[in-house]
Amino acid sequence: MPQPTRPLLLCADDYALHPLVDEAVERLTLARRLSATSCMTTSPLWAASAPRLQGLRPQLSVGLHFNLTEGHGGAHPAQPLGAVIRQAYARQMLPGASRTAWRAQLDAFERALGTPPDFIDGHQHVHQLPGLRDAMLAELETRYATHERPWVRSTAPAGGLWRQPKAAVIALLGGWAATRRVRRAGVATNRGFGGVYGFDAADEAQYGAQMARWLPHMPAGGLVMCHPATDVVQGDAIGAQRPVEYAYLMSAAFGELLERHGCRVHQGPARDWMNPQS
Repeated sequence: MPQPTRPLLLCADDYALHPLVDEAVERLTLARRLSATSCMTTSPLWAASAPRLQGLRPQLSVGLHFNLTEGHGGAHPAQPLGAVIRQAYARQMLPGASRTAWRAQLDAFERALGTPPDFIDGHQHVHQLPGLRDAMLAELETRYATHERPWVRSTAPAGGLWRQPKAAVIALLGGWAATRRVRRAGVATNRGFGGVYGFDAADEAQYGAQMARWLPHMPAGGLVMCHPATDVVQGDAIGAQRPVEYAYLMSAAFGELLERHGCRVHQGPARDWMNPQS
């Protein structure tokens, strides 16, 4: 008798950063190798990129990739990640300014797509930082009825993935605390997080080895982030890593790995099998 497969969310970050990222999202979705994408509404390409998503929903969940640290070549005010973290932990994030940033990016999402986002996460995980997470929850509560409220990405590592140093740092810098705070507020989250590594996989085989480390820890409803593009994104800090991820995610080897671990890439609405206590 066949074993049931665990539904996993595979989410491509940074939609609208570059056309090569958008192309990868579209191709992976149609190949049934992607669950979700989170969108940079601060990008000057967002208004032109957004219509491509309409034909992919609801097969593809579409979220807001809240951004404070990517300047898009000077088109958007940005700060270094370290400065944002220091301000957050020094309690220097002004509530009014934080709410304004959330409101502006949500407004841009809704103008382009006509709906609330399916979920929310953050570029370099800034959504989980002190002050910013409270501003997020306040804006969601004011803006949306309970039944239309987006779920929020938790970066609390799945299973034993907390033993990996970078995953542990992300969790310590708000992942665990934000997950508790969001769930106490009655907002749904994914059930565990994976996909953290040093963006240093030299080829498909090395990235596949990373995926093979993550999948055994992922429960049903867990989320693995990825950063694919169909070719090198020039000028992007991880631009050369993106096509490596894309090639592996499109490969037969990835399909075989999913089958070997009893997993499948979930497509379609995800909120129904999440809950605030997940």
